[in-house]
Amino acid sequence: MRSFRPLTSALRAPASFSASRQSPSPSLCLLYTHQILSRPSRRQQSNFTNPSTSTATPDGRGSTPQSIPQTHFDLFPTAIPEGPPPTGHFTINIRALKREFLQLQARAHPDLHPPESKNKAQALSARINEAYKTLQNPLLRAQYLLSLRGIEIAEDETAKVDDPELLMEVLEARERIEEAENEEELAEMKVENGVRIAESVRVLERAFKEDDIESAKGEAVKLRYWINIKESLDNWERGKPVVLEH
Repeated sequence: MRSFRPLTSALRAPASFSASRQSPSPSLCLLYTHQILSRPSRRQQSNFTNPSTSTATPDGRGSTPQSIPQTHFDLFPTAIPEGPPPTGHFTINIRALKREFLQLQARAHPDLHPPESKNKAQALSARINEAYKTLQNPLLRAQYLLSLRGIEIAEDETAKVDDPELLMEVLEARERIEEAENEEELAEMKVENGVRIAESVRVLERAFKEDDIESAKGEAVKLRYWINIKESLDNWERGKPVVLEH
């Protein structure tokens, strides 16, 4: 009889203009970018924002709530015009997101700005990076949306799925990965797990759209398992022990 090792309880912190045109000055680029990111929009009325919460500008100075974006979604008005759910959607056009991310970073890159503007540019660039990293990953996106509602599951040891069948499925997946002799044997598993991830994203889309936060929380926890399996499949090495953290 095979024995299963217990799953660990920690979550692994499971990416030109034509040469004939004259380019605007770096300082104007930064000002333009900051004005775009500072423009209030209807998405700030979303249930995921707190209008009474004050924030700080990229250079660390205080600011009124409407003067800078309230959420990561507000940084990308072209790619995510409707903002976060329930007004907008959980699913995102990743190509459009990346295109707008590159455009914003091109304007805010610290190397393009004079010394007096570098600190602000660095802070702005860091925020754009963090927002893109979060939004392009469905698990991080779900965790972020839940955090806006005061629910932290990334480091929550109690945020687990109380589903014996699911846990058995995860344990069997770990065993299959460990016993594989070559990557070809894992091809079917990769397809199966891709279907699981797609289904979780579909469930999360509906849950967030309906503002069903409890369902969204449960599905986000489940998605952590599928993302963990995906990472183990992507990083497979023959004979290497598999630790599926959750």
